[in-house]
Amino acid sequence: MATLGNPKETIAILNKYGFNFQKKFGQNFLIDTHVLEKIIRSADITKDDCVLEIGPGIGTMTQYLCENARKVIAVEIDKNLIPILTEDTLAAYDNVKVINSDVLKLDLKKLAEEENGGRPIKVVANLPYYITTPIIMGLFEAGVPLASITVMVQKEVADRMQAGPGSKDYGALSLAVQYYAEPYIAANVPPNCFMPRPNVGSAVIRLTLHEKPAVEVANEKLLFKLIRASFAQRRKTLVNGLTNSPELNFSKEEVTKALEVCGYSPTIRGEALTLQEFARLANVFAGKTA
Repeated sequence: MATLGNPKETIAILNKYGFNFQKKFGQNFLIDTHVLEKIIRSADITKDDCVLEIGPGIGTMTQYLCENARKVIAVEIDKNLIPILTEDTLAAYDNVKVINSDVLKLDLKKLAEEENGGRPIKVVANLPYYITTPIIMGLFEAGVPLASITVMVQKEVADRMQAGPGSKDYGALSLAVQYYAEPYIAANVPPNCFMPRPNVGSAVIRLTLHEKPAVEVANEKLLFKLIRASFAQRRKTLVNGLTNSPELNFSKEEVTKALEVCGYSPTIRGEALTLQEFARLANVFAGKTA
């Protein structure tokens, strides 16, 4: 039975093993049963699912996942937590596999193939905030078969992921996430739901993968170079942003001409363009018709 959502149980385990939180791993363990249940509901975990959990910690959410999923693969970087997981908090479950590794160094596509026959997996995680973006983008870009990613992240990052054009939160991350998935903020979570308490508010966000990317482009790499260049200096016009980018090799005349072909104003800024409009621009640069 899942017991670790109770702060007393968490403290008892930490004391039993003399565990010290590692700042370098960004460890903040959940101690609120309502939030844990909300994550499981938001992720829509069923007995058909194979779930990848990144950073299980002492196994708080892992217990809930084991009780709701067919199979759980928990990847934990901190070797000090492995005996707690395998010999104690998860010992009663026969549907979990614990891997001591840095998730950024794992071949997750191969892992999904081996553990779930290449069928889409669901990712659920209380992510270390300092590497949220590399982990999520790594999952997308590696071509891991995914149904959804439901993660606890910094509130500010969740807002950026689901932001639309014209808002202050809108940027390269918004567009990258929305290219691959549909974001939905399922819950806002205050600092007192964690041990130790983080200094920022948190949010649970679910990213439901598109069957195919949200837009069709001739050159995906070019699309993301354009997006990054457009937001590298937010206050600049798109013409200046793209012309000055070290990632791109377009003259001012070429950029102005491409904007004209798309029907965009020569003074427009990147923050005003939708993903579809960026895709159109990328296709013009790639030599396709707008």
